[in-house]
Amino acid sequence: MNEAVYIRPQRLLRAIEVAEILSISRAFAYRLMQQGKIPTVCIAGARRVRPEDLSRYINKSLSIGDQN
Repeated sequence: MNEAVYIRPQRLLRAIEVAEILSISRAFAYRLMQQGKIPTVCIAGARRVRPEDLSRYINKSLSIGDQN
């Protein structure tokens, strides 16, 4: 009755890669990750970001025109 579970491999992003994608500093990327604005996965104390979570953050951050 044991079923195999298939997990599609994906590359998790490091803070420096998040910073490069967003064109921000590594320190600011860490801050966004620590504040929970960009969700992270913790693996042996290392924080990583799933690409789909970064895409979701970018899409939520989109602004259309001037909001004032």
